[in-house]
Amino acid sequence: MVIRTAAMGAPHPEAVEFVRFCYHRRRVGWPELYDEMCAVAGRGLFRGFSADDLGGIGVGFSLFDMPALANLACRVVAEEVALRRPMNVVITAAASGATEPGSITAAPAPSDEHPATTPTPADERSFDVPIRLALAAGA
Repeated sequence: MVIRTAAMGAPHPEAVEFVRFCYHRRRVGWPELYDEMCAVAGRGLFRGFSADDLGGIGVGFSLFDMPALANLACRVVAEEVALRRPMNVVITAAASGATEPGSITAAPAPSDEHPATTPTPADERSFDVPIRLALAAGA
């Protein structure tokens, strides 16, 4: 009986790709991801690999292989979640009237089409400074 542990070193690249493939099929955490990996292995959906073939690259489904597989799955899920983090949108003012190509500027205020409604000071907004949108990575 061979006991594999997470301390044995870096996992095989195809083992990482197998877990990533299963995670992309069903974006769930560890216990449910294990079920998906078993289903994929049973049907040979990942490059035609069976459960025995996957065992050869370090993906075992036995009770003794569970800690290493759970560790690998948690690492892959964390990497995938980090790649899907939302981007922050930062609105900044462009430099003194000069606009860059591709920057978004606000349209001028509409004319008074409805003379019965007069804007109050709280409703008046000045759009004489162009608005520039930029993406900022991170949360």
